[in-house]
Amino acid sequence: MSTRAVAGPEIERLIQLLAKLPGLGPRSARRAALQLLQKKDALLAPLTQAMEVALERVVVCSRCGNVDTSDPCTICCDPRRDDTVLVVVEDVSDLWALERAKAVNARFHVLGGTLSALDGIGPDDLSIDRLVERVSAGGIREVILAVNATVDGLTTAHFITDRLAGLNVSVSRLAHGVPVGGELDYLDEGTLSAAIRSRTPF
Repeated sequence: MSTRAVAGPEIERLIQLLAKLPGLGPRSARRAALQLLQKKDALLAPLTQAMEVALERVVVCSRCGNVDTSDPCTICCDPRRDDTVLVVVEDVSDLWALERAKAVNARFHVLGGTLSALDGIGPDDLSIDRLVERVSAGGIREVILAVNATVDGLTTAHFITDRLAGLNVSVSRLAHGVPVGGELDYLDEGTLSAAIRSRTPF
């Protein structure tokens, strides 16, 4: 049984697009759309402008995989970062979570996901080769595998550890505070900081 449209096609299209965002189902998307439409000047117009600017200016950093308005990104250009430590994360959201927690002052590398046989995601679909190139270039003494404590995350961590073997680099992973099956973006800053401080060899 199909649901009856409650508004014109333009509004329905807005609701459908909002519903595709993480954490927003159809009902939450309707509430968000209604809020935007009822406050067009205060919310919808500034949001539209911000999204247009983001569409034009936001790029993926060719060095680490972060998203920013410059390439290399702000983090890669920061001279205060420790160039000898490289934190490997699955997605940009994980990078942002660690940055919010101010857990580590290092460089980052975004994989773009995890290995997953079920989803058909192999090593060539991730930026693992680029990671190996960065480590092979020298100057990095430690690689921190800050991947999610899921089956796919651990599989990816093991694969990366094997690829980095023989490159004279210490490989560690997050320890205390990250539950099995947990995802970094949903953890609080204190937990993330403790996990970074208590990392162990992998």
